[in-house]
Amino acid sequence: MKILVCVGNVPDTTTKVRFAEKNTKFDTNGVQWVINPWDELALTRALELKEDSSNPVVHVTVATVGRAGAEPTMRKALAIGADDAIRIDTDPEDSSFVAYQLAEVIKNEDYQLVLCGIESSDYNGAAVGGMLSEYLDLPSVSAVTGMTFEGADIILSREIDGGIEEVSLPAPFVAVVQKGIAKEPRIPAMRGIMMARKKPLKVVEVAEAETLTNMTEFEMPKPKPPCKMIEAENVAELVDLLQNEAKVL
Repeated sequence: MKILVCVGNVPDTTTKVRFAEKNTKFDTNGVQWVINPWDELALTRALELKEDSSNPVVHVTVATVGRAGAEPTMRKALAIGADDAIRIDTDPEDSSFVAYQLAEVIKNEDYQLVLCGIESSDYNGAAVGGMLSEYLDLPSVSAVTGMTFEGADIILSREIDGGIEEVSLPAPFVAVVQKGIAKEPRIPAMRGIMMARKKPLKVVEVAEAETLTNMTEFEMPKPKPPCKMIEAENVAELVDLLQNEAKVL
């Protein structure tokens, strides 16, 4: 079985956000790029499944939509343990565009299982996984927190209100994973970093597709008001502020 893990190239969460060209574009100067955290957990679980000899997984591929600047992130994924990588050479315009590009690549390969994180840490759209399954005409399961093999079927665990739901289905399908799919993301070892230099990273031309959304302007959130200290005995003032200023009561 071959697994494909969709990987997003996103800014580190400690990045200071700035905008350029009259707030119409994200300023990438000085930005440290990393693997999207949810995708990193998906990759970790895929590698765990591969390393367990009782499972049929024999190959793990990572794929992303991005320009050459995304290659260090892909090399990190290879250093963590992926066997090869695919980079679709275009800017990730929106969720539909990204899902379509990934689908066009997947259609040409024999992947029985496709994993992707439930959302990205930059735009938090939570849409690529569902759109990808539609473009591939494959079933999908969202919010997956566990994955095991049982004969020809794969058992998926999902967090739902009041408990855990288990879903059993045969491959191929798309699994949209949530935190909990793996305990901790893997950190590449020196040997893995050295081996990653020799692993194949295939660059694919962009497929013609329409971009359905457009960013017209970005706006920074307004600064938070200063903290107000209220005497412990002054309950009336506290209630008044919560009702009329904070508007939470």
